[in-house]
Amino acid sequence: MNGWKKSGRGAKVRLVGSLDPQEAAVLRGLIAEIRQMLAGRTADNPADELAVLTGMRTGPSSRPEDRVLARLLPDFTTEDADLAAGMRSLHEPELIEAKDAAAALVEETLPDDGGRIELTPEQADAWLTALNDVRLALGTALDVSEEMPEDLGPDDPRSAHLGVYHWLTFVQDALVQARMQVR
Repeated sequence: MNGWKKSGRGAKVRLVGSLDPQEAAVLRGLIAEIRQMLAGRTADNPADELAVLTGMRTGPSSRPEDRVLARLLPDFTTEDADLAAGMRSLHEPELIEAKDAAAALVEETLPDDGGRIELTPEQADAWLTALNDVRLALGTALDVSEEMPEDLGPDDPRSAHLGVYHWLTFVQDALVQARMQVR
């Protein structure tokens, strides 16, 4: 990935980049993992008879136990535990749906073997959402913090994954910069 560039004008503006085959495979795999985690959270949600009767979807009222999933699906408020539980139950299904839709769009627009990627501004926004989710998940799994050095020692098992995290940061930042050129 050499970055993203704006191409075209007006309604035909596109954000263009390319990924080599290995980069595309890594991104596709990470996106698939995020989608699996979100699907697992949805599948764990018991059927709610009131939701079936009213047509109103509800989700679990408790925070995910998995710390990576909890980072992707944070509490809506921390001021009142009952309010937080109610807000989660009402809004988590929509949040999961939006995150999954963004990830699905990345999968659809990402060439299987790498290559040129051409996105509308709206598709770029979905890519940014999905890239952010992947970075949040990977960063949580790696315990990334501001105090963490740029490079870890060769004996640190997180070292190779931290390189992927930095690469994702570059891809996301480059897309943000290109997206800011489109008004």
